[in-house]
Amino acid sequence: MRIFGLYLIILVFFLSCNQKEGTPPPDSESYPNIVFIFTDDLGYGDLGCFGATDIQTPNIDQIASEGIKFTSFLSASPVCSPSRVGLLTGRMPQRMGINAVFFPESLTGMAPEEITFAEILKDKGYQTAAVGKWHLGHREKYLPLNQGFDSYYGIPYSNDMASVVYFKDNEIDSISVNQRFTTKTYTQKSLEFIDEAAGKPFLLYLAHNMPHVPIYTSPEFEGSSDRGLYGDVIQEIDWSVGEILKKLEEKGLMENTMIVFSSDNGPWLVMEDHGGSAGSLREGKQYTFEGGVRVPTVAMWKGKIDPGQVYEEMATQMDWFPTFCKLVGAEIPQDRAIDGKDLSAVLFENGMREGDEFIYYMLSDQRAFRQGEWKVKRPFEGYAGSWGMKAVEAHDTLLFNLKTDPGETTNLAKENPEKLAQMMRAMDLAVEQLGPLPPSLVVRSQQDVSHFEYLQSKRK
Repeated sequence: MRIFGLYLIILVFFLSCNQKEGTPPPDSESYPNIVFIFTDDLGYGDLGCFGATDIQTPNIDQIASEGIKFTSFLSASPVCSPSRVGLLTGRMPQRMGINAVFFPESLTGMAPEEITFAEILKDKGYQTAAVGKWHLGHREKYLPLNQGFDSYYGIPYSNDMASVVYFKDNEIDSISVNQRFTTKTYTQKSLEFIDEAAGKPFLLYLAHNMPHVPIYTSPEFEGSSDRGLYGDVIQEIDWSVGEILKKLEEKGLMENTMIVFSSDNGPWLVMEDHGGSAGSLREGKQYTFEGGVRVPTVAMWKGKIDPGQVYEEMATQMDWFPTFCKLVGAEIPQDRAIDGKDLSAVLFENGMREGDEFIYYMLSDQRAFRQGEWKVKRPFEGYAGSWGMKAVEAHDTLLFNLKTDPGETTNLAKENPEKLAQMMRAMDLAVEQLGPLPPSLVVRSQQDVSHFEYLQSKRK
């Protein structure tokens, strides 16, 4: 017994010595509350802490100044549904066949067998709530309550789609949605959840529909910015962030709450002054240039994340899944590929993220690859443009050094043939290592309009 006791003491001492400094120990008393605030189509150039001068975002800027700002943070996709499934599961959307956005007539969604970070946290005793846009299937089997959330309130898809409604849990709460007050409604629901959840660890996933078009803001924010209605919308979102920070402060929860603010993809530039700005980055939503995939991201946890950090290396939206697993001592699922990497060393130790590769997809089309500071893009035939998608000129193979040229202005392919060849080989290998991918889920069906075509033919 003495030998066993001595062994136990040595083991405990060894483990405590190997606990990395600054990393929260995974025991129930130290479980942090997690507030994840997600915006829709917010651009890299739309926040004060990322260089905007015509939009005031003091509360989001506070998160950056009192925590960490990621300057090279990549979404899983330049469009909505794939980016959200990547965030929640830590997996590339292509592994699940989620390559396009779901519509109100969709009969598909994120498979219930997928594991979200809400399920991981719920298994650890968290109270979990999703507020806002879901966009991973609106049939009951695909809704948040079947993916680890105890409650849900929000619009289950994009706010420009047919039949915009508010869902409460698995039922329709209202078919009359005044979008001028959507941001306020989501804020109020979030504050109510924090009030009700106090005393137990909680996860709040607040996914704003704004600033996805059509954009609206409540009357008191109209004309409040120097960038028209779009800026007004962002300033109301910042107000919402401030209300949540204030609530956490009032309840004495700031030192035990991790807060993350981010966007699902880049700005919808074809919407012009209603579509946001990518700042100095190239292109926006729907494209695999940095403006479509690199998103403004900040995080804070008072007393745990050192204030004023700026992390310039690559990180991804898929990284939050393994990071949250680490925070609560949960095992990362071993029966499926998890593409995200734990960010604990970055957040708590001023360290580095493991891995420096990223495969860029638009829908099911693999278009680019990043390794370290280098990025290669496959040739693109160009797009003439439409009401919903910006025109982009055709281009040959492109090679960029993102460290010196984050705006992707200078193609280095011709002057660096060896680097280009190495990057092309690395890209092909990375895609090959993904293995066979499932077919894309059907997100909408084609309407049969032959009856109208028949009537039109009669009139010719």
